[in-house]
Amino acid sequence: MIIMMKLLLFMLLSHVLVDGRKPNVLFIVVDDLRPSIKVFNDDNAYTPNLDILAQKSFIFHNAFAQQALCGPSRTSFLTSRRPDSLHLYDVHSYWRHTVGNFTTIPQHFKENGYMTHSIGKVFHPGVVSNYTDDFQYSWSFKPFHPVTDKYKNSRVCVNRYGHKQANIVCPVRIEDQPKESLPDIETLNAGLKFLQRKWSKPYFLAVGFQKPHIPLKYPRKYLDYHPLNKVTLPKNRQRPSDLPNVAWNPWLDVKSRDDVAALNISFPFGMMPDNFSLLIKQSYMAATTYIDDLIGKLLTEIDDNTIVVIFGDHGFSLGEHGEFAKYSNFDVATRVPLIIHVPKWTETLVQSKELVELVDLFPTLVDLTQISPSLDTCSEKETKLCTEGISLVPHMIDLINNKTEKVRKRAIFTQYPRPGIYPSIYPNSDQPKLTDIQIMGYSIRTSLFRYTEWVEFDNSLFLPNWSKVYAIELYCHQFDKAENINLSNRPQMKHIMRRLRKQLIRGWRDAVDNF
Repeated sequence: MIIMMKLLLFMLLSHVLVDGRKPNVLFIVVDDLRPSIKVFNDDNAYTPNLDILAQKSFIFHNAFAQQALCGPSRTSFLTSRRPDSLHLYDVHSYWRHTVGNFTTIPQHFKENGYMTHSIGKVFHPGVVSNYTDDFQYSWSFKPFHPVTDKYKNSRVCVNRYGHKQANIVCPVRIEDQPKESLPDIETLNAGLKFLQRKWSKPYFLAVGFQKPHIPLKYPRKYLDYHPLNKVTLPKNRQRPSDLPNVAWNPWLDVKSRDDVAALNISFPFGMMPDNFSLLIKQSYMAATTYIDDLIGKLLTEIDDNTIVVIFGDHGFSLGEHGEFAKYSNFDVATRVPLIIHVPKWTETLVQSKELVELVDLFPTLVDLTQISPSLDTCSEKETKLCTEGISLVPHMIDLINNKTEKVRKRAIFTQYPRPGIYPSIYPNSDQPKLTDIQIMGYSIRTSLFRYTEWVEFDNSLFLPNWSKVYAIELYCHQFDKAENINLSNRPQMKHIMRRLRKQLIRGWRDAVDNF
């Protein structure tokens, strides 16, 4: 069966190649992007360019990040390793110095004849990528960062009295901004410049757009697509009564913004007023439309020999469960849109509801481009080049051949750390540093359930103590897709919880079928 799959893959790929050339790869990661895209069934969305691309692409409705925080998520999908393997749950260590010289996606392409370039926020900046975005391991050229990055948190948001503030809701006039630009516009222009050159070798171009990450700063013209009377709030915008305290994140970074601070929301469980929640969601949607517009401009410069991958690094709560943040294991924080366009494979939209993870991107791109043999699964003794995901290509082949979907992953896994059982400012319970982490929330998501255990965690050995459980969550997606009702205290669910607990402790290796 494996031989047949590889033969079919070779035949399909031969139709993708133009004049026998290896395909280019355009790898677009969007910061804090939840599936707020029209083709992902979000009625508040206005994303015409992503919707057009999706009409000739694979879209994955159940794609998940491994941790809902930028640094750990990006390092995870770029190395195809999970947070526990990287010993990374914050943004304060560089994996090559602390755990191993693991190969990254762009590094593997570079070592196999591709020109690789990073524009914008791809790796998380700072020590987590060695202050260089992992140059020169991963990139052929010095990574590009916008000069206006230094103003991203500046007081440039004008309130109704004409005063400048550092707000979360921040529609602006570009001509009034420092350098008369914004970081994502600079990123777009650098991407266009790269794509407009005639390269003699195939390229792997990674472009990272910063919005809709907070602050929600974007050209105010995009508000025209989202009149306030058309914006809807989630029904589950109260903190669930049966949500364990350890699972709650008090969205400290949002509360630190001037406009939110003026609301005097109590810590840690105070709720955002509905009228301001509407403004935040309106601006999130407008910022997403802004990025959709920039992506559309970028896509006009690619040829018919370019694979395009577009996804978010994790999701973001817009009032669900009373939260405005990531920092959790809820679907709304971990689920992301994933679009993969493979030239000439499809002429129509191909939709998948299979459970997939961002660690699957590395082996998928290797199989799509055939730059090397397929990646092996990482053994317990970790090696330099391997994957803790699986290639999505067999599933993609089944989809375009109208075959019955085979379940290759019975579950996906996410996690989030906490410094204690109760929300805190010091240490920051939303973004604890490694030395402060005392508890880890391990979560398994199947087609029907999400089960989470908050357990004692040793931050020096990087190991959970499964015998010390602080709290449990269980949600049934059959009738509770929004994850509002914690069923962990229901006696009739005990047998399901025992089964899910065994699966959670066995981990990701046991949840993958070999085909």
